[in-house]
Amino acid sequence: MSIENAIERLEAMLGPRLSTAAAIREHHGRNETYYPVTPPDAVAFPETTEEVAAIVRLCAEERCPIVPWGVGTSLEGHALAFEGGLSLDMSRMDRILEVHEADMDAVVQPGVTRKRLNEELRATGLFFPVDPGADATLGGMAATRASGTNAVRYGTMRENVLALEAVLADGRVIRAGTRARKSSSGYDLKNLIVGSEGTLAVITELTVRLHGQPEAVSAATCAFETVGGAVNACIETIQSGIPVARIEFLDAASIAAFNDYAGFDLPVRPHLFLEFHGSEAGVAEQAARFGEIADEHGAQGFRWTSDAQERNRLWSARHNAYFAFKAQRPGARALTTDVCVPISRLAEAIEAAAADIAQSRLSGSILGHVGDGNFHVAYLLDPDSPEDLEEARRLTHRMNLNALALGGTVTGEHGVGRGKIPYMAAEHGEAWQVMAQIKRTLDPLNILNPGKVVQIN
Repeated sequence: MSIENAIERLEAMLGPRLSTAAAIREHHGRNETYYPVTPPDAVAFPETTEEVAAIVRLCAEERCPIVPWGVGTSLEGHALAFEGGLSLDMSRMDRILEVHEADMDAVVQPGVTRKRLNEELRATGLFFPVDPGADATLGGMAATRASGTNAVRYGTMRENVLALEAVLADGRVIRAGTRARKSSSGYDLKNLIVGSEGTLAVITELTVRLHGQPEAVSAATCAFETVGGAVNACIETIQSGIPVARIEFLDAASIAAFNDYAGFDLPVRPHLFLEFHGSEAGVAEQAARFGEIADEHGAQGFRWTSDAQERNRLWSARHNAYFAFKAQRPGARALTTDVCVPISRLAEAIEAAAADIAQSRLSGSILGHVGDGNFHVAYLLDPDSPEDLEEARRLTHRMNLNALALGGTVTGEHGVGRGKIPYMAAEHGEAWQVMAQIKRTLDPLNILNPGKVVQIN
């Protein structure tokens, strides 16, 4: 039993859809953050659930690790094969199987990307709302319990996955959930697998919730004199029940990078970016009510537009904020992290992170989906400087501990992967050991994405 035997047997099974080419392996060993390139021993490209099940059974026999791969946009090393083995690339399982317009759901394979699904849905008047920025696959988004800019109104992947099909570590294929909008039948295995980061099962099919495209959409930018003013305006907006679809915070450093990268001319001050969905009258009322709240918190300027081209330009630039910030220092790498706190403690958490950045020699930026208490920090590092990496980890450590002290979590959407494991015991206590028991039960050989989320050795 060995990885080498597994590769030899997989080559016989898959032919050219099993690759050991250096370029393919290196591509599947890269990530969007600071981890070094970590190539798997081989990459498989299955096309059916039956093939996935056969691959998993074979790898179980050979004790070969399996790491599912979407498009590799995760930020905590989720898709890296730290223990070698097989990268299971799901990109060829990319069919939209069914769209049920009357029931507002769709059945898709895991390799379908969110942008492609919405392109296919355009003529139906429906859309899929979960938008993490990157054009990730729906399988990867479900595995990492992704959320993003629309989560404050439409929820995360947990709320938008109705059912799934998955292959367990012994090759069994199970279905969890149904197309019904609710159920009180049995354990909630669907939500156990959603967010498990490929450590409990390989997702091979998803039934996702769709939503009606709003009659009217408007977007706005609003500058503030202080970080506290922007964040407190967000808090009051949510507490007032204004149904914003998106409400994003960007600090002054993010805005400076945003202007340089995307050609905007926004004041270099803390900002909120917003989007309102609804009827024409409803959108206008929401914008007016927000404007009143913003004025009370030191707003310096409120611009809004209903022009689709302008909105798309704004949100495209927002989604590229990570690359915009990196462009401020060519050749640098970025360590990005996120936390989520109760919304009443959000200003306190962001101001503490901002103070840490101000006192550090590293450049840092803060932005996030503040409507649900989730924010992100990025630090720019010299890739050849161990001191830079150590300093970024020190700042991240302080941010994580502060989030826990405020009643929050060390990750609102990036997930655990490998990077957040050191904080799992502090956040979950004995429940983390229960998670490990579940992992041992469903994957006793520890072949599914080993070394992530839990520790079982």
